[in-house]
Amino acid sequence: MFKPISSNYFQRSALTLAVWAAFMPVQAQTSPAETTIFVGAGVLDGERADRSLFDQYSGIRKDSSVAGMLGIDYSLRQEETGHWVDFHGSDLLGDTRELNLVWKKPGEWKFTAEYLGLVRNETSQVNTGLLNAGSTVPQVLALVGGAGSGSNFDLQTKRSKLGVGYTKVINSRMQLAVDLKTEEKKGSRLFGIGMNCPTVYDPTCLGTTGISVGWATLMLPESVDSNHSQIDARLSYALEKLRFSVGYYGSFYRNANASLNPVVAGNLYNPVGTLLPVSAGLLGYLNQAVALPPDNQSHQLDVSGNYNFTDKTRGTFKLAYSTASQDDGFVVASLPGTTSLGGRVNTSLVQLGVTSRPMPKLSLLADVRYLNKDDQTPILAYNLVGVTPYTNQQLSNQKTSTKLQANWQFSPDYRGSLGLDYALIDRGVFTPTSAVAGITALRETTEETGLRAELRRRMSENLSGAISLSSSKRDGSTWLKDTSGLGVSPVTNLADPALVNGIFMPNLADRQRDKIKIHADWMPNKDWSVQFSAEEGTDKYSSPSVYGLKDTRMNQLSVDWSYAVSFRLQLNGYASTGVQTFNQSRYAGYNLAFDNSNTSFGLGFTAKPNNQLELGGSLSFVDDVSKYAQSLDGTADAYTVASLAASGGLPDITFRQTALKLFGKYALDKKSAVRVDLVHQNSTYNDWAWGYNGVPYTYSDGTTLGQKSGQNVNFIGVTYIYQLP
Repeated sequence: MFKPISSNYFQRSALTLAVWAAFMPVQAQTSPAETTIFVGAGVLDGERADRSLFDQYSGIRKDSSVAGMLGIDYSLRQEETGHWVDFHGSDLLGDTRELNLVWKKPGEWKFTAEYLGLVRNETSQVNTGLLNAGSTVPQVLALVGGAGSGSNFDLQTKRSKLGVGYTKVINSRMQLAVDLKTEEKKGSRLFGIGMNCPTVYDPTCLGTTGISVGWATLMLPESVDSNHSQIDARLSYALEKLRFSVGYYGSFYRNANASLNPVVAGNLYNPVGTLLPVSAGLLGYLNQAVALPPDNQSHQLDVSGNYNFTDKTRGTFKLAYSTASQDDGFVVASLPGTTSLGGRVNTSLVQLGVTSRPMPKLSLLADVRYLNKDDQTPILAYNLVGVTPYTNQQLSNQKTSTKLQANWQFSPDYRGSLGLDYALIDRGVFTPTSAVAGITALRETTEETGLRAELRRRMSENLSGAISLSSSKRDGSTWLKDTSGLGVSPVTNLADPALVNGIFMPNLADRQRDKIKIHADWMPNKDWSVQFSAEEGTDKYSSPSVYGLKDTRMNQLSVDWSYAVSFRLQLNGYASTGVQTFNQSRYAGYNLAFDNSNTSFGLGFTAKPNNQLELGGSLSFVDDVSKYAQSLDGTADAYTVASLAASGGLPDITFRQTALKLFGKYALDKKSAVRVDLVHQNSTYNDWAWGYNGVPYTYSDGTTLGQKSGQNVNFIGVTYIYQLP
């Protein structure tokens, strides 16, 4: 059985890799190696609350404002043997260290090795009374002093990745490549549970009253201790007209923590902040074990390649078969004699394509792809609530897609293309013993046909552009209504009130999609370069219901440029703005228009005033705003009307960030230099889902989760660079 690699192994391997890369080639070297060492330190200002967004991936420890920096670049070329060795190491004193080794003899073999560390810090600060937070057995104790009276807890995950690869040229026609990767992840991340008492099925789990709590949300950090390993091997062979490769890919995920087992005390806060006993039924639900991501594995074999029928026609192909399984043991036996899900999905893929140039001005492309997912998970009655037991559902499906495209060169300045796309998804027969909650009806098949057209023109020697249009229409088979554990039945009356007021999945609804895109490249001279693009698209959805997602819209406008003022000064910049809109409605009169707008721009420069001094920098700004425009139709009741009038609806979610980065590098002599980096970052973030206007989100035990809405941070780093002879 595959076993995860321990963290000690990662640390030893990283150190061994660094030492081996630095000294292994010395015995055989025939020419001096080039080695550059980077040593420095950096300092951050501001409180921890001012740094949460900056510290998310910075690699600087939260409890420190000072970071040491150590890096190395090593390169060796052995002319006599033809061996090349390159080694790179960065942030060797921190938790985000990176080591890369490439050792090869071009045309014969290549060996690669890498070690990568990544630390992610949760941007929100947790204040809690949890005992054993971050473990698999957290104990929930309500904060008797009220929200915010607990102690701070940092959510953090650390990843360590180790990979090795070897490529061997067996002969002029055959090559073998093998890559192995394994990644270990430890720490804790944001997670939790919640329950609104189902009083219909459990009378002991009452709703919130003046004497007990029947509704709760709890922040229970997920304890992370997992390993993901991958194997990729490929044998390639080339003939005069045929080139193909045979490959194997394996993925293995192992989680050391099978479940989260909370221990919840008998008192929690109700929604208005009163500490009350928890109802017996709710307490039973909250103390249930929560399953964490289970162990799983997958294997895939494939054959792919191409064949040259003539010098103008080429065919491509790919055949693949994979099997993925999830047979990790259940935390609690769901059924007598059942120890695991026994999940298994087998996938078959066939893809064939051909490209041809029958005429100098005409090129053709055709591609057909067939994907079959066969879900062989055993069907068992896991849900025994109510009169009719429900089973799980097998989710097999078949997808067939076709792509046809023709390109025609009208003249040296004009080139056009026309394409046709087709996709058919067949989800198979609905598992009759399963049930679907929250959805009114399903579809067995959906079918989509699309048309694409593009025209490119070279307007001058320095200016070229293109415009493309695309349109597609999706519809499907007859709607099927779930009959609660007794299968499905075709919908014959679309005017049925249950359908008119029902809920339908957007990916099954009829859809009309249209899009236009314009692109231009302008190079007025050798110093200027400008790229411009604009696009807009709409989706319109249709289903038997008057509710649900109705239409979406997006538009994007961007420009990128660069300008070489002289060989010592270069400028660059970009600007973009875009909007995404979702219009939907729901039962009881709610209409919601969600608009997300994003605007960003940046300016940068690099300069070399003289041969010793190099300067550079960038200024960037991003403004992201999400708006929730709420309104009511005539079916809304008086309470809903009064509530919306009193609250004004959901507030906006905003994120704005300005970042200034500057650097200067000064050469002390031919072998050494000093570099100074300056960073200023100003961020504003306000998300009502996790707190608003400085008030953090509060859980039922008084735990709070929030972050400072306005953050400022400054960083200065000094690095000494020395090149060994």
